[in-house]
Amino acid sequence: MPAAAKTARTLSRLSAALAVLAPALSHAAAAPLPDKGDTAWMLTATALVLLMSVPGLALFYGGLVRTKNMLSVLMQVFVGFSLITVLWCIYGYSLAFTEGNSVIGGLSRLFLNGTFDPKTGTYSLASTFSKHTPLYELVYVAFQATFAAITCCLILGALVERIRFSALLLFLAIWFTFSYCPIAHMVWYWAGPDAYTAADKVAAVNATGGLIWQWGALDFAGGTVVHINAGVAGLVGAFVLGKRIGFGREPMAPHSLTMTMVGASLLWFGWFGFNAGSALEANGSAAMAFMNTYLATACAVLSWMGGEWLIKGKPSMLGAASGAVAGLVAITPAAGNVGIPGAFAIGIGVGLACLWGVTGLKKLIKADDSLDVFGVHAVGGIFGALMTGIFNAPFLGGPGSTVDWVTGATGYPGVWTQFLIQLKAVCLVFAWTAVVAFIAFYVVDLVVGLRVPEEEEREGLDITSHGERAYDL
Repeated sequence: MPAAAKTARTLSRLSAALAVLAPALSHAAAAPLPDKGDTAWMLTATALVLLMSVPGLALFYGGLVRTKNMLSVLMQVFVGFSLITVLWCIYGYSLAFTEGNSVIGGLSRLFLNGTFDPKTGTYSLASTFSKHTPLYELVYVAFQATFAAITCCLILGALVERIRFSALLLFLAIWFTFSYCPIAHMVWYWAGPDAYTAADKVAAVNATGGLIWQWGALDFAGGTVVHINAGVAGLVGAFVLGKRIGFGREPMAPHSLTMTMVGASLLWFGWFGFNAGSALEANGSAAMAFMNTYLATACAVLSWMGGEWLIKGKPSMLGAASGAVAGLVAITPAAGNVGIPGAFAIGIGVGLACLWGVTGLKKLIKADDSLDVFGVHAVGGIFGALMTGIFNAPFLGGPGSTVDWVTGATGYPGVWTQFLIQLKAVCLVFAWTAVVAFIAFYVVDLVVGLRVPEEEEREGLDITSHGERAYDL
């Protein structure tokens, strides 16, 4: 056979083979696998958020209570975190992050059904914020589980030293189901960027998102979902439970500011996973969130300490640690949504705002919010959420937000418009969690009783509730 004929025949066979393979190649291009770097980063970020709770939050809270209640706080955080993790994997993830309506998701992921197919050995994928850049859904499940668990544990600071352990666990289960899951869905659920394929489909895709997401509210890592949500629930609990015996008459100073400082440091360290991890990719947005978290926290330490120094005449370790947490709280909704100027402004401003929250505002409210959950988390979360709307502006150094997911174009609706959207989101979350928390506490009180007997409270919950002591006395 002549060489030319052989060449033609070979080309013909190659063309036929390519024609057969074309659909498979096209499918492969349309469904890329997750990047290994993104996967490694998100697994690391998830572990960092777990560190924030166990042991970070446990030590921070534990050091602030009296010696006789130290172990009870460790127990509450440790077990509460575990309880919510289990409930998240049973139904919480499905309610928060699957399509349902604008308020709550569906039940397609009960017991994490569908995240892995043992017949084919394939893993389901979740969207990130970039087109054609998926993440293994199980990684996203784990990452968001740590958010849900630490949010519930934050509430405990308002209730310590007097609540029944059984009542606490029952309350967490109810509040998680009816407050955390719906709010997470309303703020964070959307179809993902790959769903936006054409301009004429945008309205339909938008309609599948959560209510607050549809409004255009910005919450990078949980100012509304985590901090306002938990802070308001804690205040409601403080009112319903009533004040600790001897509150205002007996000394109730923190028993170990050393532990509180260690706990605050672990929170700061773990918060990089909380905020930078919320970019869902190892990219520039994660870098911005990381730097903003670092900077705003340091600014808040200095502003709280400086304000306290001027007012009281002495700077305290408690104030510095509290300032760090306030800075972390406020930068959370803003982390990837503002630039460096925003981090400076939010950090400096929230240190002073939360200092007022745990002093002047606390006296006005007259509730025994034991460890200042409302004054730090709710006040700091509200401040951060509102400032996010302002400092997202490009002319203030912010990145703006995506306004067209088909083309990826970014923009900014204007300071006043975005501020009102943020305020609207804050008000809805505030009202929702307050109502759910009040009903949940009322139900728990009817079922098991909320508060330990007076003699048990005086002796301390370490021995009376758990039969153990944190320290050998």
